[in-house]
This record gives sequence, structure tokens and C-alpha cells, in this order.
Amino acid sequence: MDATKLKELKLFIEQCKTNPSLLSDPSLSFFRDYLDSLGAKLPSAAHKSCCGGSHDHRSHVAEEMEDVDVDIDDDADVEGTEPEHDELDDDIVESDIELEGETVEPDNDPPQKMGDPSVEVTEENREASQEAKGKAMEAISEGKFDEAIEHLTNAITLNPTSAIMYATRATVYIKMKKPNAAIRDATAALEINPDSAKGYKSKGIALAMLGKWVEAAKDLHTASTIDYDDEINSWLKKVKPNAHKIEEHKRKYDRLRKEREEKRAERDRLRRKAAAQAAYEKAKKKEQSSSSGMPGGFPGGMPGGFPGGMPGGFPGGMPGGMPGGFPGGMPGGFPGAMPGAGGGPGNIDMSKILNDPELMSALSDPEIMAALQDVMKNPANFAKHQANPKVAPVIAKMMGKFGGST
Repeated sequence: MDATKLKELKLFIEQCKTNPSLLSDPSLSFFRDYLDSLGAKLPSAAHKSCCGGSHDHRSHVAEEMEDVDVDIDDDADVEGTEPEHDELDDDIVESDIELEGETVEPDNDPPQKMGDPSVEVTEENREASQEAKGKAMEAISEGKFDEAIEHLTNAITLNPTSAIMYATRATVYIKMKKPNAAIRDATAALEINPDSAKGYKSKGIALAMLGKWVEAAKDLHTASTIDYDDEINSWLKKVKPNAHKIEEHKRKYDRLRKEREEKRAERDRLRRKAAAQAAYEKAKKKEQSSSSGMPGGFPGGMPGGFPGGMPGGFPGGMPGGMPGGFPGGMPGGFPGAMPGAGGGPGNIDMSKILNDPELMSALSDPEIMAALQDVMKNPANFAKHQANPKVAPVIAKMMGKFGGST
């Protein structure tokens, strides 16, 4: 169906929605009958007469439509201004992952006291630090974790360069179910000694307690490569299945998002291509329409010359001349009319044009005829066409014929 008619139909339906009395117009009785046959429920206003008293012969619907200022474009969106929903524009909703294993609530205590790395550690301090560590280990064996933390904090203060002191305190925080504090101590231990197996182990276990399975698996695997033990292996068995599920889930949705992006890009490319094609077809149609009045020549044909002549001629010749020919223009231009093929004012012999197959063929080209029309309206417009290799030679040849050359 023609897009313009669809646009008009949609406008009419919108008008009926806002003013149902439009349907009461006698000229629309066929439309009411059709709606009734479909089982449509029409408002009472649709059945009331609207033609009481004197009235001109235009329908009520026509009057309503005239009140609406609508610019119907050949390329108007028949479906309306609301774009059709495209699922490619929706976000991908990820499914849930079924994970196993227990986690703990993150601890939000103020950060524990850390050692000052700028302190010079003496031999005496090292010995005192080891003594404090021994007391801490004794407290751990008795389940006195708070006391153990105090002793280890003292040991760290005395020797802040010892990675093992931080890693040991991290293990106590794990026993106290304070994973964030354990991660802070394990991180400090790894900063001092990047190869601390106990640091990676403590950090991995603490991350697992928080449900950070992928990061936990990575740290525990590193710990096992440095110094494998059964506890690390036990934790890896708990962590790896969840880490694998998460990684597979991520790969799946990364792939889906990439595919959607590619489809969206292809859709947009096709839309741009279609829009460009539509614009081209519209411009081509407009160009053909503007030149269709002169197919093969000037209006009225060319037998016997140019009936009515070329109003105004080319007064003063062609401004600025033509590069490569007719410098200074053509004085006298195309004055008056050209009544006959055998010649006319200014020694213009029209038979030279009519008997030139090449020139007559060129004059059947809409682009050339449009350019000639443009120049006839205003000789100064010739400057726009001088660079056109298709148009300029034809005009030059015509000027040669008018000037008396063969």
C-alpha cells in the first residue's frame, strides 16, 4: 500500500479516537458497517447525525482533516514516530549460578595495627619479636585468639620486616572468621616476601570465606606450587568447582555480548545503507521529475526551431567566457526567438543543431537539459557547470553552432 495513503489512514484513525463523532458522517456508513461486522464496539457518538441544518457538500470528515496541518513525506515512517522495539537493544540478563560452599559475613572492624617499615630492627628486637610469637602460638593452642593477636601485634611492632609474623597473624584472623583483616595481613606479608606460601595460603582461604572463588583459587594454586600441603589441597577442592562455574558463566555471556554487538553493528550498517539508498532513489526521482518536462529537447520539441525562443536570450554573452573557447562570452547572446530551423537573428542556423546526431543525442540527457535550463534562466549560472565534463562540451558545441562554426 502506498506510504502516503497509509499515513493519511493513520491520521484519520487518530482523529476518530479523539473525536468519535467523525464516524457519524453519512459518507462513512460503509466504514461503520465494516467495523460492526468485525464485532467492534463503537461509541454512541459514532451513530449520531452530524448534518443538521444547512451544510455545504463537503463531508464532516474532510472539514476535520483540513484543520490538521500534516506534512506527508514520501519517506515518512508509516509505523509512526515510535521506533519498533528491537531485542538487540536490550541488555542481556544473566542467569544465576548455583554455587556450593559456605561463606561468612565480611568483617568491618577498623584496620589492625601494622608495623612501621622504616624502623631499624636490632638483633635485640628480633629476639623479642620471636619471644612474642612463641607466646602467641601458645595462646592459639589454648584457643585464646584475642590474646594471640596481641602477642603477634607486639611481634610485628618489634620486627615489621618479618613476613612470617604478618602471615601468622592472618591465620589467627581466619580462625576468628575475620577474612578482611586476614587479607590485609596476608597482603603485607606478600609485599615483604612475594614468595610467601603462607601469605598466599592465608589470602586464598580468606577470599574463599568471602565467596570470591576465582581469586581464591588463583592464590591457593600459587601457594600449592610454592609449598604444597594437605590444607591447601582441601581448600582447592572446595574452591575450584565454583571458580570453574563462574569462569564458564563469564565466558558464555562475554561471547553472547560480543555476538549481540556484532549483530547490532551489522543491523546499523544495513540501516545506514538502506537510508542512503532511499535518499539516492528520492534524489534520482526528484531529478527525473524536474527534467521530465523536456525529454529529448526543449518543451514543444525542436522541429522548426525553438518555439517562442529563449526569453531574454543570453544578454551580454556568457559572463567570463568559456575556458578553451569563446573568451569574453557571446555578445548578443540568444536574442529574441528562433522561429525556424533555417536560421534566425544573429546568424543562428538551427539546422546545424537538428542535423548534428551527437548534439541531438546529448540533448536527450536529462542532466544536460537541466543544466541548459539553468543557464537559460540565468547566464551567470554557467560558471557552475564549467567543471562538469559531461555538460560543458555540449554547451561549447552549441555555442560553436550559434557562432557560425560547423
